[in-house]
Amino acid sequence: MGKPGKKFLESMKKVNRDLKYGVLEALETAIETSFAKFDESVDVAVRLGVDPRHADQMVRGTCLLPHGTGRTVRVLVFAKGEKEAEAKEAGADYVGNDDLVEKIQGGWLEFDKAIATPDMMGTVGKMGRVLGPRGLMPNAKTGTVTFDVAKAVQELKAGKIDFRVERTGILHAPMGKVSFGPEKLLENISAFFDTVQRLKPSAAKGVYLKSIAVSTTMGPGVRIDPLLLKELIK
Repeated sequence: MGKPGKKFLESMKKVNRDLKYGVLEALETAIETSFAKFDESVDVAVRLGVDPRHADQMVRGTCLLPHGTGRTVRVLVFAKGEKEAEAKEAGADYVGNDDLVEKIQGGWLEFDKAIATPDMMGTVGKMGRVLGPRGLMPNAKTGTVTFDVAKAVQELKAGKIDFRVERTGILHAPMGKVSFGPEKLLENISAFFDTVQRLKPSAAKGVYLKSIAVSTTMGPGVRIDPLLLKELIK
């Protein structure tokens, strides 16, 4: 990384690095310190008190954000017959089976999320090396391997996110856009942490939510007090 730019340094001055903010105040500060000419994304980073190297401490789940992410999600569906028609009707951007597999194997990856009906997984599974590292592999745990393709497509289009803790114990997730304003972002972040709290592994000992920060695409991180967050999601 190069040296931080002038605008970033100006933004940093607006953030009290020694303070852990209340949730709404943190969101307001993050919005205030955004300086890009585009509508920046607002993301949250959480350090969890888990050791993801142990299977019983893995935190993974999905959450339908009340106001979505503000991003346009291009959804691809692997399906055949009537399920293909159902996916198209629900608003999927790309629908097919062997033709799509061939296209992807040829290097095409112009989509953000993939759904597959269970009967397609034998074929789709062969593309694990291509789709897996990019987080595009359909998975039953995140609801993207299903015969209910219409519901899966609609939820992804509406702002359903899936997340998993990294090896370092950190969880990253998008919460929306600066243009949402603090109130809508607060509702999204509440829904997200409600889900994260419910996913707390019984094997995890000690403090679960160790540290939390929100930031915009270009702006500095703003720390949130985990104790004040707990008050919000009670």
